Amino acid sequence: MQLTAIPSLNDNYIWLMADDHGQAVVVDPGEAEPVEQYLEAHGLALSTILLTHHHHDHIGGAATLQLNHRATVYAPQDSRIDLIANRVGDGDLIGLEQPALDLAVIGVPGHTLSHIAYYGDGKLFCGDTLFSLGCGRLFEGQPEQMLASLDRFAALPGSTLVCAAHEYTAANGRFALTVEPDNTDLQERVVEVRDARAADRPSLPSSMACELRTNPFLRIDEPAVAAWCRHHGADESRVSRFATLRRAKDQFAA
Repeated sequence: MQLTAIPSLNDNYIWLMADDHGQAVVVDPGEAEPVEQYLEAHGLALSTILLTHHHHDHIGGAATLQLNHRATVYAPQDSRIDLIANRVGDGDLIGLEQPALDLAVIGVPGHTLSHIAYYGDGKLFCGDTLFSLGCGRLFEGQPEQMLASLDRFAALPGSTLVCAAHEYTAANGRFALTVEPDNTDLQERVVEVRDARAADRPSLPSSMACELRTNPFLRIDEPAVAAWCRHHGADESRVSRFATLRRAKDQFAA
């Protein structure tokens, strides 16, 4: 299965998967035109659209693509997504025929209350819940919800490809280094990202194993991260540590 990150808007990625027969799936098309151009350039037919949450930069092109290609849409249970769609939630399984792909739906409230992710073929389409070296802002959910969502991701195999929806990795790395300046894996990842972006290559996908070594939001139980959180006012609970870390990131001037 071919995996491609299509740049969109300011810093979004629309993820596309295609098989050897030219059948394609896209995830979170914030606009239609970049997808149409890619499909035409590579001779692909769009069969399915997967949506993780209702924000416009993730669904803005879905209606046009659905109409143009008669594509099937899968979306969370959220009336703010005003499309004819198969509504799915935590624990649902999606079996696609073209391309042949089995996906598990994971409910991940935090960024929004109805946010979902899709996991299959060794790939995690996590929308705005998990970023490389970071995580999403809590626009609707509570810290305990986001922490539980990230814990579910952390339990996936280390080989899982993390297909996040934004190119935030460099900025996230600058914050992560203030939390774990002595983390050599993180230092190497920051250099890798710097070189990739300088060459106009995406920093994604990452791997879950890499994120577990470098992403402070997945490392709140690591002694160095826990100590940093306590120094910044957290108590001994995991939720307090996560909330302290997220609050600091919100206020961080990258």
